[in-house]
Amino acid sequence: MRRALLSVSDKSGLVEFGAGLTRLGFELVSTGGTARALAAAGLPVTQVSDVTGFPEMMEGRVKTLHPRIHGGILARRDQASHVAAAAEHGIGLIDVVAVNLYPFQKAADNPETPFDGLVEEIDIGGPSMVRAAAKNFRDVLVVVDAADYQPVLDALGADGGPSFAFRFDLARKAFAHTAAYDAAIAATLETITIGEDGPQRETGKLVGASRLVLSLPKIRDLRYGENPHQPAAWYAMSPDGLGRAQVLQGKELSFTNLLDLDSAARIAAEFSEPAAVVIKHTNPCGAATGLSAADAYVRARDADALAAFGGIVGLNRPIDAATAEAIVSTFIEAVVAPGVDDDARPVLARRSNMRIVVADLEAASRRALELRSVVGAVLVQVRDVVGEARRPWTDPDAAGLKVVTKRHPTPEEWTALRFAWRVCAHVKSNSVIFTGPDRTLAIGAGQMSRVDAVKVAVLKAAGSEAADLLKGSVAASDAFFPFRDGLDAVAAAGATAVVQPGGSMRDAEVIAAADEHGIAMVFTGRRHFRH
Repeated sequence: MRRALLSVSDKSGLVEFGAGLTRLGFELVSTGGTARALAAAGLPVTQVSDVTGFPEMMEGRVKTLHPRIHGGILARRDQASHVAAAAEHGIGLIDVVAVNLYPFQKAADNPETPFDGLVEEIDIGGPSMVRAAAKNFRDVLVVVDAADYQPVLDALGADGGPSFAFRFDLARKAFAHTAAYDAAIAATLETITIGEDGPQRETGKLVGASRLVLSLPKIRDLRYGENPHQPAAWYAMSPDGLGRAQVLQGKELSFTNLLDLDSAARIAAEFSEPAAVVIKHTNPCGAATGLSAADAYVRARDADALAAFGGIVGLNRPIDAATAEAIVSTFIEAVVAPGVDDDARPVLARRSNMRIVVADLEAASRRALELRSVVGAVLVQVRDVVGEARRPWTDPDAAGLKVVTKRHPTPEEWTALRFAWRVCAHVKSNSVIFTGPDRTLAIGAGQMSRVDAVKVAVLKAAGSEAADLLKGSVAASDAFFPFRDGLDAVAAAGATAVVQPGGSMRDAEVIAAADEHGIAMVFTGRRHFRH
């Protein structure tokens, strides 16, 4: 009789798989909770302890680490000496190994898990069986994913049995599974600091760790990268955001689509009120808040309607029917939002090529690692989140702000400055943007000097149908003004208040220029470069 060893932490589909194996004539061998689940379903099951002759011991730490288990997995059927050794020592051969591992990552994701709790979630026997079965894949089917249960049953029931390619694919998946598991352990242990009170976790310690260990599951291949001659693929780095996005409709997502969707999600997630942003080439061409998602979207689109054509949209509210109607009224490449209402789907379907992506945008507002490759290396940093945006800007001390000019911002200007600062932080440097209290008016992005950034923004405003568009606006600069000429240009454009980090050697000169123009200026004390 063929034998299958089942020992799983995630018991999804377990009973159905065990029943299928039983119908195919397999003896089921199992451990602990897995054996109890199979027996409760009325399936015949043999305890591992009955195979090894040893009880489970040491609080379950020792169950399957035994020659009668690993010999049964590792014995090569095409080697007479292996088969003879198994027979001599009473080792029954094992033909299927279905194992998934202790939920270490789940424990690690919970900051309340104590150090000793993390250690106990490190599986030993499970990875050993998986690796043994994967090594001997020609003779043993190794299954680490419940999604493979039915394909395995189908292959076992087919004429000729599982093919070499099928077996090898399972083995490759198994080694990736144990690699990811070990990577999670190694990465988590890098966050542990040993102090007087014993081991303590520091969630930000991964930056600067002696070794960065990654094992990222592939979501899908992409048609190509930034250009058609560049191969590309999409991998998940975390189980949220674009790592677990749902694509509801539209053409295949491209590499550049995903970069723009990321930029859209970052800005939309900065706001608690309904907000929308339209992105072109990772920069916003319009961003706005409103009474509803539809209102915010129309404001954002109309902030630069010409540039919005063919743009990428981000919303921090589910798409309802009204928002869908507004979106389909022009040409948009893709939309990312936290959800889509049922009555909005047929409206969006009118633009069948438009990609609709549902993702957890809140993930963009959380501190997490970011990776970027350079030639021969990888750079790692913690994601930049505009924390001040969630503090009461009307109380400068509480928000860490400093009014440095003689004139203080009016309440209306405070509202606009708060809006401008949240958007400016996500515009490519050097950037200077002009906004009202609830929408962008002109954006000068990615220039070599701040004066040039102002000039670009003014040029964009000049193309608007509204006369004196920037008169009475506020401006935000992602970094300090190194000379007063940038501030003079902002004043000439019509802004009445400015927010910037401060910190220039010539801050006094810039402040004096602001006072000359009667401009209120706020220093945040924090730069927001985006390269």
